[in-house]
Amino acid sequence: MPLNYAKTFLLLLILTAIFVAMGAAVGGQGGMVIAFGVALVMNVVSLWKSDTMVLKMFRATEIDERAAPELFGIVRGLAERAELPMPRVYVMNAPQPNAFATGRNPSNSAVAFSTGLLEALSPEEVAGVAAHELAHIKNRDTLTMAMAATIGGAISMLAQYLQFGMLFGGGNRDDRNGGGLGIIGVLFAMIAAPFAAMLVQMAISRSREYQADRMGAALCGNPRWLASALEKIHALARQIPNQRAEMNPAGAHMFIVNPLTGQGVDNWFATHPAIENRLAELHKLEQEWIADGTLLSTDVNIASDETGARAGPWSSRRAADPKRGPWG
Repeated sequence: MPLNYAKTFLLLLILTAIFVAMGAAVGGQGGMVIAFGVALVMNVVSLWKSDTMVLKMFRATEIDERAAPELFGIVRGLAERAELPMPRVYVMNAPQPNAFATGRNPSNSAVAFSTGLLEALSPEEVAGVAAHELAHIKNRDTLTMAMAATIGGAISMLAQYLQFGMLFGGGNRDDRNGGGLGIIGVLFAMIAAPFAAMLVQMAISRSREYQADRMGAALCGNPRWLASALEKIHALARQIPNQRAEMNPAGAHMFIVNPLTGQGVDNWFATHPAIENRLAELHKLEQEWIADGTLLSTDVNIASDETGARAGPWSSRRAADPKRGPWG
């Protein structure tokens, strides 16, 4: 997809420029040269290792099929329908329900689900979430999103460093002899640069979420499943903090629903479209499919418990051993 690669290149160019400008704020011309070198290395490393870096950032643990056969069945069935290789499956030990996909290409992709999501959603809703994440992989969004998370995270860390330097008098230097850019440069790096990086991340995230919602609904066969999952995740995410995401806000755009505790409204300060807008689009799609008779009853391997209760897809295992989750 040449357009996505072009967007990735433009994103890296902007984030690199921001990082270099912050290096100039720290150390003048010398700092700018060092920051440029660091940025080049970071771009190359993040191109090949951004998925690993992001998975470690959120402490996701890879699981095998023996640990969660029902979850693997859902992901495998959807991957086959999407004509994608089977991605690696990870679980994050986090109470907030959420999920994301990552990987530089479909052959090196991974999907990660939080324990909170696996415990809160029904099998059909898990299928809707998994289909959304596989849509990101199919559209090759994951490379851009992961690289934005890693480089944006570096910008945020540098901004925090400058804040500490400001507290201890680091912002009082002037521009003589190639020194730092002084108080104005430090203020730029502390405020303008992280804000600009956030705007870049938002620009790549919001339109892609609508696309992934629509394709995900097509993959799982029923827009209502994804809509119901989004509604539940959004409600619970506002009540349950995600500590790792709060520590690494540059990666918030990767999740299916904004993991940060701020309100997810559709404005310049949101990493995701408003949940109401996403739900409206999915409900509209459902009505269109009902009208033309194309609403599917999916054949994805989704296991429900015998009672039909809408708990997690591993409810029978949890009943046998309440302390054990589907991930082992």
